[in-house]
Parts: sequence; C-alpha cells; structure tokens
Amino acid sequence: MKSQLWCAVLGLSLAGVMSGCQTTAQDQTASSTTGSVAQAGDASLTQTKTQMLQSYVWTHQASDSPTAVVLRFQDGRVAIDAGCNGMGTDVQIDDQIIKAGNVISTMKACAPEIMKQEQMAGKLFANRDVPYDLDLANLNKPVLILTTTEGQKLRFTSQPTAETKYQGQAEIQFLEIAPETKQCSGVGVMQCMQVREIKYQDGKKIAVGDWSNFYGQIEGYQHQDGIRNIVRVKRFTLKNPAADQSKYAYVHDLTVEAEQVK
Repeated sequence: MKSQLWCAVLGLSLAGVMSGCQTTAQDQTASSTTGSVAQAGDASLTQTKTQMLQSYVWTHQASDSPTAVVLRFQDGRVAIDAGCNGMGTDVQIDDQIIKAGNVISTMKACAPEIMKQEQMAGKLFANRDVPYDLDLANLNKPVLILTTTEGQKLRFTSQPTAETKYQGQAEIQFLEIAPETKQCSGVGVMQCMQVREIKYQDGKKIAVGDWSNFYGQIEGYQHQDGIRNIVRVKRFTLKNPAADQSKYAYVHDLTVEAEQVK
C-alpha cells in the first residue's frame, strides 16, 4: 500500500518507480511471485526517496538558535552545515531509515550557541540509524522529518538544488570579482560587478581573462564593496530565457579567496 501511494505521488516524474508499482498491483495472485515483486517495489521506493533527498537542500531552524542546520545529500553522503564548522558522514538510505557512519568535522572555534547546535546535528547522525519520513502534504515544498536519539522529531523544510531548479548539469567556472562596482547600461543605468574568469590546472592558475561588466546576479553571493573575491560558480544554460535575459544562470558554489582592499 505504501509503495502504491508513493507511485501515485511521484510516478509522473519517475517512470521506473511507476512501473515497479504496476508490477506489484498485477502480481498478487501467485505467492511465489509476491515476495520478489515486493522487494522490487521496496527498491523502487528507496530509490525514489533517495532521489528526492538529493534533489533538495533541507533546513531546520530552531527557535532558540541564531543559525539553521542545513543538510545536503549527494552520492552516499550528507553534508551538514550548522553555522560554523563543516561536517559530514557516509549514509545509506533505506525506506524508513538513514544509516549514518562516523561524522567528520572541521575544528574551528565557534560561538557557544552555535557549538551547541553543531553538537546536536553531529549527534543526530553519528553512527546510528536515523528514522525519517517525508511529508508530502505540499508537493512543491516537501518536509523531511528526522527523529533524534531522544525521540524528538525535527522538521526540515526544503528548497530545490540548483540542478533541480534549472533541470540540468552545470559548468564549473572560477570568477574573480573586483572590490568595486562600476556604472553600466543594461535595462537602464545600473551598477555592475567587475568580473574576470580564472582558469586553474592542478591547483595552479594558468589563465586570467579580461575584466568585464557582469549584468546579472550570482545566486547565493552578496557583493560587498571593498572586498575582492574569487568564487567558484555553477553556470547553468537556461532552456527558455527571456528576450532581455542572459542565457546563463550563475549559482555561488564556494568562495576560494576573499581579500579586503583599501
């Protein structure tokens, strides 16, 4: 029954899951076949849940914490950001359990309230089977529910990853952003970031492009006057850009360098 429910919800976008559910419904007459069909349905359900977990960034904001806990699932791992240190662990996703291994973390000193939250987030995944559920009451905003060792249920809201939002894979670019913007003419007079592309090979800078006006935005990046940055971005090709829109969307992935320029 549970597998049939998931297929009804998600089968339109995942044809393989739909076919697994149809097989389960059609083969209930032979007991010798039922077991193998059920296993196939469970495997499809697990695959569906895995794909959903990887398609979103999951955020839990506690009322007594200044920062959120953010989870990103990808390729058998979960990255955990609780506001200061980067954490992560290997995971195996089953139908109702996320099997987690040792949590590895950087060791930066953080504010006491953030350290407390990081300890909670690390404990949530450290070497345990984490019971979970997906609330699909709003199909456009699924909610991930994780159960702590104390039995508390934490709700994580969702935002689609850039790959999900733009329905494709990105090209990775490194951009140097000058500390000051300049006036430019786009749709009217505006201030443009000054950007040039940098190419690396084996960790070494091998080419630097020319400075040019950057007319759009880099999602997730906030420019600060007086700060020179080198950022790694994901560049997505838009399928149907508007006539006055760039054919690319840029998403901030990592700040490689940051320097205050006087």
